[in-house]
Amino acid sequence: MEQDLKGTCPACGEEVNWNYKTENIPYFSDILIITCSCPECGYRFSDVQNISTSEPVRYVYCACSEDDLAARVVRSSAAKITIPELGVEIEPGPACEGFVSNVEGVLLRVDKILDGIMIDGDDEQRRKAITLKEKISNIQGGKESVTLIIEDPHGNSLIHSEKAKKENYLPESE
Repeated sequence: MEQDLKGTCPACGEEVNWNYKTENIPYFSDILIITCSCPECGYRFSDVQNISTSEPVRYVYCACSEDDLAARVVRSSAAKITIPELGVEIEPGPACEGFVSNVEGVLLRVDKILDGIMIDGDDEQRRKAITLKEKISNIQGGKESVTLIIEDPHGNSLIHSEKAKKENYLPESE
């Protein structure tokens, strides 16, 4: 099911379309994908929510080959993503967006952030960004492996692969 609703842009107040779409992820559940894009100011929003209630969950997935990069990743806006080999931690927060992608798509998101560091960072930050971009390229070429960890206190995230290890997760008290 897909539905467009008129609403107000939270950034500029203009009228925008909010798109609500349900999708079934096999062996997971139905999810709700919410998106909005304001043509006036450029504001963008997307989130993924599990329609059913779930327990906190932690997924650990090792992508050891190019084929492993195709594993589907569902990340809610409440989930933390960690990639230890890259020293990357993506924390949830007010500007955090949920998404449906795959492991390679997650790496491309990190690579895009590194592009910004290449432009705005100092020399040391640029050197680190170049090193990380080379690692990402090696991972995409199957020369290095990578571990993707998703921790979701609401249980609305998933790594869909037989190789993904689903673990119980006890979120830290805030």
